[in-house]
Amino acid sequence: MLKTALAAALVGLGLLAAPQAEARDVLRFAVTDVDGLETLQREFGPFKAEFEKLSGLKVEFFPVSGRTAAVEAMAADQVDFVLTGPAEYVVFAARTKAVPVVTWQRPDYFAHVVVLADGPVKTAADLKGKKVSFHEIGSTSRHLGPASVLTEQGLVYNRDYEAVFVKTNVGLEALRRGDLAALGVNGNDIKGAAKKLPDLKLAILAKSAPLPDDVMIASPKVGSDVVEKVRRTFVDHGAQLMGAVVSVEANKKYEGGVFKAGLTDKDYDSTRAMYRAVGINTFDKFIGN
Repeated sequence: MLKTALAAALVGLGLLAAPQAEARDVLRFAVTDVDGLETLQREFGPFKAEFEKLSGLKVEFFPVSGRTAAVEAMAADQVDFVLTGPAEYVVFAARTKAVPVVTWQRPDYFAHVVVLADGPVKTAADLKGKKVSFHEIGSTSRHLGPASVLTEQGLVYNRDYEAVFVKTNVGLEALRRGDLAALGVNGNDIKGAAKKLPDLKLAILAKSAPLPDDVMIASPKVGSDVVEKVRRTFVDHGAQLMGAVVSVEANKKYEGGVFKAGLTDKDYDSTRAMYRAVGINTFDKFIGN
């Protein structure tokens, strides 16, 4: 009791920093789409080692079981920095007031709506009354982005067509059979289909503008000096850090990309517009949760 009172008095006098202002000895880091510690270590171990060497900061992996768990962990002050996608960032911002630190650019990051090249669908209007699959609910490049593109083409989400959700590999076969009229996919899906199913000829019915990049965010409880030191490390040593990231096959989506600082919350207003295109007007929880 006496120690607590003394500490409070010292804080008030400015002789002792408040706990929130203290620089953390270890930065707790999570990635929303990587499940489990072993996978996190395998996919981001080289990045962690390089970042620690270049920044002088220590990083501790904080595994999460998904995007919801990551948001809850930040809200509970269990994690300091999170690498996440644009759709997820919008929820983090609404729930935790997370601070954007630096983007992780994904070259050729677009949303597409694809159909059979020799099929009956030639225009967006041809999708009326038919089924369109979006792989995973809430995905930026496979759901929100493609649905937004169709909205721009004059189709009302899940009214002019039926929105369904099946994994892309299953959806491609369903498209071949005629069970689906179109798929919402990203560029990597199209490249993967060309390699694995060379006999399946696809046509791009619609394509989005470049999607917002993935973003590393900081908890609002992390001191601004720490956030700036982390940001500065990416700015000053981007090539070395990106080299470490893409040295792992699972991270090849970032190959050729760069880290960008100077972003603000408004840079993700386009993602909020995508949510609105599927009928979501509040952003404090994930779709389907």
